[in-house]
Amino acid sequence: MQITQLRNATLIVEFGEVRLLVDPMLAAQGQLPALKYLARRRRNPLVELPDNASEHLQRVTHCLITHCQKGHFDHLDRSAIRWLRERNIPVLCMAEDADYLRKRRLNVQELPSQAGGAFFNGTIQAIPCLHGEGFIGSLMAHGYGYFIQIPQEPSLYIAGDTLLTAEVRQCLTQLAPAVSVLPAGGARFDLGGEIIMGQADILAALQLSSGIIVANHLEALDHCPVTRAGLLQEATRRGISERLRVPLDGETLEFSTEKQRLVAG
Repeated sequence: MQITQLRNATLIVEFGEVRLLVDPMLAAQGQLPALKYLARRRRNPLVELPDNASEHLQRVTHCLITHCQKGHFDHLDRSAIRWLRERNIPVLCMAEDADYLRKRRLNVQELPSQAGGAFFNGTIQAIPCLHGEGFIGSLMAHGYGYFIQIPQEPSLYIAGDTLLTAEVRQCLTQLAPAVSVLPAGGARFDLGGEIIMGQADILAALQLSSGIIVANHLEALDHCPVTRAGLLQEATRRGISERLRVPLDGETLEFSTEKQRLVAG
């Protein structure tokens, strides 16, 4: 299994003949609105897609959405909708997002709601997300993460945008994914608390999980203060960096059921 980090939460998971694009934000740098207004205002995304993005995108066979409504352009923007529609890429999502995506004339395929539902030649289980609490949380689309099991591949948990909830903790400890992709940016607006995991939560997840933690949602949006260097430095200081991966945009991580190794993309 290979995981290529493109930008923010956008990544590509490859297993067998499947090239699964997750939560595509494909706009050019600065084409999307700012998410913080009281500090120095910066339009998003803060960085361009990596130079090898087109090469990787050409091989995509399917798309997987964790959440997309209520203005969550960082997981599905207009550029991505147009790109998916032009190529008639099958877009996999939960029932809550299906009609929204059909109205945008996408090739929607609903995922099973029951645990262990069929997913290619394996299974998938939806794990609820909590994309913020209180007043801010009431404004958000919370969505789902996914625990995926494919024969002859490491088990994979793609968390979606979430805090470190009881459901996430249960997934990490009881389902025990070999690889977990977690949002690490500590995103927050001008008001309210964090709406996704931050540095402290990723360090806690490393303690909970026995597998590899892949941190993303970093250094691409104006409301995400956590940096790659800061996260790696703190994990190293605490002596728990061995199972942490913080890929650069355009970098590919390769995993197998026998070993985990990093391959520069």
